[in-house]
Amino acid sequence: MDTKLLSEIKNVLLSFPEYWEENALLKSKVIDDLREYRPDLIEKFLGNDMVKNTYAMKVYDTYVFKINEFISMLRYKNYWENSYTKYSNEIGLTSEGKYLKYNSDVVLDFPHKDCVLEGSMTKEDVGKDEVFYHNVLAKEELDIMLSPKVLTNIKKYDKNGVHNISKFTDTDNLILKGNNLVALYTLKERFAGKVKLIYIDPPYNTGSDSFRYNDRFNHSTWLTFMKNRIEITKDLLSEDGSIWIHLDDNEVAHLKVLCDEIFGESNFINLITLKTKTAGVSGSSEGKSLIDATEFILCYAKNKSVFQLNETGIKKPLIPLIEEYKISGKSWKYTTVFKSIGKGEYHSTIKDGSGKDIKIYKHQNFEQSSIGKISKEENISEEEVYKKYIDYICTTENAQTSIRTRVQDATIGEDNLFSIEYYPSSGKNKGKLTTLYFTGPQKRLVSWLKNVCYVEKDTIYKRERISTLWDHLNWNNVNKEGGVNLPGGQKPEELIQLILEMTTDKEDLVLDFFLGSGTTAAVAHKMNRKYIGIEQLNYEGNDSIIRLQGSIEGEQGGISKDVEWNGGGSFIYAELYELNQQFVDEVQQAKSDDELSNLIVGINNKAFLDFKVDIDKLTNDEEKYLSLSLEEKKDILIKALDANQMYLSYSEIDDSQYEIPDYIKQFNHSFYNRGDQS
Repeated sequence: MDTKLLSEIKNVLLSFPEYWEENALLKSKVIDDLREYRPDLIEKFLGNDMVKNTYAMKVYDTYVFKINEFISMLRYKNYWENSYTKYSNEIGLTSEGKYLKYNSDVVLDFPHKDCVLEGSMTKEDVGKDEVFYHNVLAKEELDIMLSPKVLTNIKKYDKNGVHNISKFTDTDNLILKGNNLVALYTLKERFAGKVKLIYIDPPYNTGSDSFRYNDRFNHSTWLTFMKNRIEITKDLLSEDGSIWIHLDDNEVAHLKVLCDEIFGESNFINLITLKTKTAGVSGSSEGKSLIDATEFILCYAKNKSVFQLNETGIKKPLIPLIEEYKISGKSWKYTTVFKSIGKGEYHSTIKDGSGKDIKIYKHQNFEQSSIGKISKEENISEEEVYKKYIDYICTTENAQTSIRTRVQDATIGEDNLFSIEYYPSSGKNKGKLTTLYFTGPQKRLVSWLKNVCYVEKDTIYKRERISTLWDHLNWNNVNKEGGVNLPGGQKPEELIQLILEMTTDKEDLVLDFFLGSGTTAAVAHKMNRKYIGIEQLNYEGNDSIIRLQGSIEGEQGGISKDVEWNGGGSFIYAELYELNQQFVDEVQQAKSDDELSNLIVGINNKAFLDFKVDIDKLTNDEEKYLSLSLEEKKDILIKALDANQMYLSYSEIDDSQYEIPDYIKQFNHSFYNRGDQS
């Protein structure tokens, strides 16, 4: 908006003292009075030629004030006061800029939707006012912030220790330290379209999590924070890739709508519910709400038409499971054994619902027995019977399928066993020749144990089909897995293992850009997946580097025993080359006014300052700056730094003032596939 028009509007409003409180405009009061058509207020606006020409239309000899347009402008006060956003910090349901009360067509909108939120917090217990950039008004600033960055402090970790390296290859794993939005755009240069799975456990926006990555955002700010990061993941994912976002009920509904917009509703896979607590033991206070015992995972495919979940299931040892059935009074059904079936004799052909042939075969030379009988006859335990005859053990089910109904209608008599061959027109066997067995006078369907169980390391496991309720995972003592301790922030390795089994194969690339203590990377490492992890918070001795070093050494926590992990492998650690970010860290860590004063000298001499800031005037004003608290002074100093110069762009790698070593330059050229530019 034209600054002169803004000044004229402000002058009109200044003539109404009731609209101001300590130099702050009470917008809601102005808007309410405009909707009530307050005569003297509208008269004042129409009495100003510039305002009248902008917000009024002439009808015959009368001027009509365009109240709704003026209110829309007033709501977006930040748009004409600041350089980066037209939106106020609130969330609402709007359609075409009008709020729900004034329009019957509703869409989910949020004020910072057209902005980029830097998200520059580095310590989990230190919050800060975040920097927004408007996509249109600050495009040049955004181009600088999101350009590929120089990687530095590069080390390779393997079983022989830590090494300097000058080359990056497609087989390398990567842990990247720095702002995750900037890091994601840095990765795009090399990894666009190559990531098979993204799993993230972002801040829940509760204001009370132990993982408080500015976890006190309001809805609008949090949605912007997530939107900026999720949008770039779409570029990183392969066509058959997927993203799994772990969160609680505080933001799940908002994020579902946002992801529908980014990925398309047709690419929604599932909302998974995780039982994480036991009711009555922990959770929300009684009397206020129901016990909170769940978290959620939102799953989206980049392109659902080519996305495929691997066949897997909840893995449980079979024999203890049978014992559980007996203790609970239930009967274990898989006790029938067809030791031999014999070759079927062709009987007849019928048609399925679509007119395709179903061939029926009678089996006369078969041998049927039971688990208990074989155990006695062969003098072996029932567990050994299950192992020996796993391909021949079955149960019978009274499944009411269209196929079974047609088979029942066929004239087969009282034969004890017969089979059918057909090509299903739907389901997982669509178009494949399929054989089903039926038995007895009622022609019950034979279901084989081999279809739900398998033998692994001399143990029989049953895989129960996975639903969207995951209540089988063990969340006890999770914070002790991997030799690191992040209370309330870690997820079970078993959870990540299940997701990786469902969505990836060996050597596929996995990304987690809220890496935390490194669970995703550790599980991918043990499961022979390639991985990239990004983290910008400082966890000191409880970070992913410590955890992955343990994985290389053969640490036996989490899933190690299940996947027979004995150590090995490697990963590369790198950091985004810090410019102003190093001063942000130093300011946040200062513990006294004296420390802060000493930092100001370096900031004044070496930092990139916001062009609008005179730091000498800012810090030498006895009446204002020196009277502030330590935290307020820190906040002022951080705001004085140019937010676009937090990290060094790759395009400036050869600038002599940064004195970058040759091996670091070579690594960056290798990472960005620019060849040897030495």
